[in-house]
Amino acid sequence: MSIPSRLRHIHLHHHHRHNFSTSILSPDSSTPLTSKQKTRAALNLLKIEKNPERVLEICAAASLTPENHLDRVTLSEAVKKLSAAGHLDGLRRLIEEDLKPRLDLRNGRFLSHAMVLYGQANMLDDAIRTFDRMEEEQRVPRTVKSLNSLLFACIVAKNYKEVKRIYLEFPKIYSIIPNIDTYNLVIKAFCESGSSSSVYSVLDEMDRNSVKPNATTMKTMLSGFYKEEKFEEVGKVLKLMEERYKMHPSLSTYNVRIVSLCKLKRSAEAKALMEGMICRGRKPNSVTYMHLIFGFCREGNVEEGERLFQEMKKKGYTPNSDCYFTLIHFLSEAGKFESALSLAKESMAKAWFPNFTTMKNLVNGLASVSKVDDAKELIKEIKEKFSASSDKWDEIEAGLTQE
Repeated sequence: MSIPSRLRHIHLHHHHRHNFSTSILSPDSSTPLTSKQKTRAALNLLKIEKNPERVLEICAAASLTPENHLDRVTLSEAVKKLSAAGHLDGLRRLIEEDLKPRLDLRNGRFLSHAMVLYGQANMLDDAIRTFDRMEEEQRVPRTVKSLNSLLFACIVAKNYKEVKRIYLEFPKIYSIIPNIDTYNLVIKAFCESGSSSSVYSVLDEMDRNSVKPNATTMKTMLSGFYKEEKFEEVGKVLKLMEERYKMHPSLSTYNVRIVSLCKLKRSAEAKALMEGMICRGRKPNSVTYMHLIFGFCREGNVEEGERLFQEMKKKGYTPNSDCYFTLIHFLSEAGKFESALSLAKESMAKAWFPNFTTMKNLVNGLASVSKVDDAKELIKEIKEKFSASSDKWDEIEAGLTQE
């Protein structure tokens, strides 16, 4: 089949599928949906859809584009479903036959996103082919931005060997000059793969090419060395920042160090670091406290997590929903059901409802300490908010009555 005939075939195929499946998104409505409504409907359907062919029909009906965030999230959800079903041909069909031929998607932004979608499905050969044929097939020039998208696709696929190969070979083959984002992605790959010490060679390359590291460079390096528990190297990076690059540690740098220590179950050290930061005149933020609260709770010190939560509010920092959910979960796990109930009420008053498992544990815990009325009141509030899950909560409530 000639290229014009093939494109005409693809167009007709796409047009047929689009008409066939538009009703999927709003079977009960005769009013046409806006593009945003289509995407929202598609995302909701994809979350519960298991049939890969149906996934493809939903995507075709929504006419998705990576130009906006919600569409990108929806495409990623579709890739996740197709990949989990092992329907890689279907994914290839979605990108190559439904999306690439569209005139509105014949641009670098879409092709960059297509590479990342292939990376998400661990189809790196297809991602590389997309990059390699950008100019010939799509008439879109290869740029450092598209090179960076390919590197990111490799990181998403956790193929760090391929990151290194592409970084070393492709700039020469395609006459592309790496930029700060290129180097940061390579550093990220080294750090994620447990080869943090290799980052120094990238820093040398940056120096040779007069590319100055930025805060992201340093934070990625710090995370990598903490992950490998190379604390001497952490000290070296901090010294490099101040002496060689004249960069003073920002709050986000401190937060990276604090979360890294908490992940290593060294929350007491992380707290000491925050206290030292405050002594130097640098204020923490709600993120700092969130990391510490989660860290102490994970180590079994729920009391310290609670204390930090109260201190955080007293100092005027606003806890986010995750902060509430974390504490409610760990307080229930520790048998502190009344404290968990108090926080749950506070959270729900802000329209933040913890997930089913957390609330079920809290409800059962309250019943176990003779607080059945409180448990039932909680169930009532949840059912009012989430009527779809009423049956599940009715069963749980019936179990409480029998105790």
